[in-house]
Amino acid sequence: MTRATRSSHTLVPRPPRYAVVMAGGSGTRFWPRSRARVPKQLLSIVGARTMLEETVRRLSPPFAADRVWVVTARQQARAVRAAVPAVSRVLVEPEPRNTAAAIAFAAAAIARVAPDAVMAVLPADHAIPDARTFRADLSLALDVAETSGDLVTLGIPPTRPETGYGYIRPGRPRAGSGGRVAPVARFIEKPDARRARALVARRGVLWNAGIFAWRVAAIRAALDAHLPAVAGPIAQAVARGGARALAAAYRRVPAVSIDTGVLERARNVAVVRARFAWSDVGSWAALEPFWNGDGSNAVRGRALPIDSRGCVVDSPERLVALLGVEDLVVVDSPDALLVCRKDRAQDVRLIVAELRRRGLTRYV
Repeated sequence: MTRATRSSHTLVPRPPRYAVVMAGGSGTRFWPRSRARVPKQLLSIVGARTMLEETVRRLSPPFAADRVWVVTARQQARAVRAAVPAVSRVLVEPEPRNTAAAIAFAAAAIARVAPDAVMAVLPADHAIPDARTFRADLSLALDVAETSGDLVTLGIPPTRPETGYGYIRPGRPRAGSGGRVAPVARFIEKPDARRARALVARRGVLWNAGIFAWRVAAIRAALDAHLPAVAGPIAQAVARGGARALAAAYRRVPAVSIDTGVLERARNVAVVRARFAWSDVGSWAALEPFWNGDGSNAVRGRALPIDSRGCVVDSPERLVALLGVEDLVVVDSPDALLVCRKDRAQDVRLIVAELRRRGLTRYV
């Protein structure tokens, strides 16, 4: 997985490339199917394989098997190793501290074996049907990161007003990039419906896919500059080694996303305009395009809709009959049943929070 670049006298080896898959999320929007020990990324939601398996498969090529690493939570580590046994290294976080800590952990670990490496970071739970175009676009992002030293994110041309995604406003495209590479002029947090419609109508914006590429040294320098309270303790713990040192460090660091903690503050951030279809499958409602239904409803399992439309149904065991209803989500699991309006699917996480508040942790 190395490429030599020719100069007048010598061949300069290409820096090694690593992929880090973030698989520590709790997937609370996919309750009751998603639980603490078997979250969304360990479920077969959009295909026969788990979302984590699909993500790892998309990475080969361009990444060698021994250079695909996974970061996950302690309670999910065993299931992650079972799902992707070919992954050479699973980094286990002692407790959740959002994406900045996970990336700082992975970057510090890679730096110990390959300090000059270029690193891709991607979530484990996205749906990307066109693997070939994805690989080409990710390779372009890695090339940009390698040659420029920029922190690179992939941006998706929006297909609709979406309130569940962050947006990117690119600057002037770089010369020679065919309009596909630009500095990031602005990150826009998840908008309300009115703002989302205005952003898409004006064009020129991109969805922030949360897929990144950068030199390990570049992201570590950015973390040191903008989030020293995260970068310092984790780097020291990784250098010392051992689970106890890492656990002590994680107790000290704040929970901050890489977007708000670093990318929105750094000046060397670029975006690559992606060409592949993409969804972060952020709720049950987002599964409509992926599940075959009766033309009016998206169904997985057994359902009997009568005079019903716009419903999403997941019931692998029992028959769910729908009569005269519209735009519902119905998910039947062995010990819990979810029924909600489709436009409230993003709020399913509130159920998980309330279960925890009431001490009903057996359902979480």
